[in-house]
Amino acid sequence: MLKSLQQRSPSAAVCSSSLHCINGRRLRSGTHAVAGGTAPKCAPAFTARNPEPFLIHTARSLGPKPRSVVRVMAQAGDKMTVAITGATGLVGSRLTAKLAAQGNKVRVLTRDVNSAKAKLQYPGLEFYSLAQIQQAVNGADAVVNLAGTPIGTRWTSEIKRQIKQSRLDTTNKVVAAITNTPEASRPKVLVSSSAVGYYGASQSSSFTEDSPAGSDYLAEICTEWEAAAKRVPTGTRCVIIRTGIVLARDGGVLAKMMPVFELFAGGPLGTGKQWVSWIHRDDLVDLIIDAIKKPGYNGVYNGTAPKPVTMAQLCSSLGGVLGRPSWLPVPDFAITTLLGEGAQVVLEGQKVLPTRAQQAGFNFKYTELSDALRNILK
Repeated sequence: MLKSLQQRSPSAAVCSSSLHCINGRRLRSGTHAVAGGTAPKCAPAFTARNPEPFLIHTARSLGPKPRSVVRVMAQAGDKMTVAITGATGLVGSRLTAKLAAQGNKVRVLTRDVNSAKAKLQYPGLEFYSLAQIQQAVNGADAVVNLAGTPIGTRWTSEIKRQIKQSRLDTTNKVVAAITNTPEASRPKVLVSSSAVGYYGASQSSSFTEDSPAGSDYLAEICTEWEAAAKRVPTGTRCVIIRTGIVLARDGGVLAKMMPVFELFAGGPLGTGKQWVSWIHRDDLVDLIIDAIKKPGYNGVYNGTAPKPVTMAQLCSSLGGVLGRPSWLPVPDFAITTLLGEGAQVVLEGQKVLPTRAQQAGFNFKYTELSDALRNILK
């Protein structure tokens, strides 16, 4: 468990997406060109109007990894142009896949264009370096800001500086680009990420969007991060999503815990009493899209499922779904020895409720942890 924690960050963007394919063109009868090869004869034809059958078939043909498939369908109505920072990350890659499959144009803002092109191969994508941010924002309907250095590592003074500055610098650049865009071409909405770390840690309190900020390092980062996003000019809606622990098979906390459980060595981290405010990745993606499309969204929303659990409950549920025991806890001192001050990411937590998302009528597909895990790990 310790080695797994050390090697991979809980918020690391490790997803290359479950839909690698698309750039479909006709070859000989019954085949299509796809990234890395040719789809078999049984593959349905790819069309921009209805890419779902081809997307699903090709995702399944990739083999045992990834096992989850984004089932998306082009929808009726106007298509959007959405600029995304952090598009290659755990959440951004799935958001990009869904928006593209719905027929939208996605502008990927990235530090490494060539790497992003290798990871994201969907119709309707445009790639921009961060130096081209003004060009990417101009004429976009929406901007989604997800970029930031992963926090689940040993915190040196330099790492702490990077964690903070990566979020502030990118957000400041996004807001400046929106501000400098002529009003007629200015995005109508900025959806900017934050985190439930805003509230600080507590085993006894519950937090809603109206709860005050905490006073620790992560709360300080989130407070400044959100303040930077709120400087967006009048006329552009600002939606801030305080994201919890994102559950997905191919990255984040589950990707680190599963190998340990499969070796029959799984168990809670620390006391197991700390709260885990979780959300299925697909629900978070749908919440972001809802916030883009619906003008009623404005201000702060908690990106967490309605029923948070403790770390012990998370491990018990994971063991149950995998058919493995959850019997070997990792003590506080061992995690602190490994991660130093960064251990607070896994040893501390908060019980966060998505009050405003529910008031807005957002429909969570996964409200029960066991249902979410079964869907992810099936």
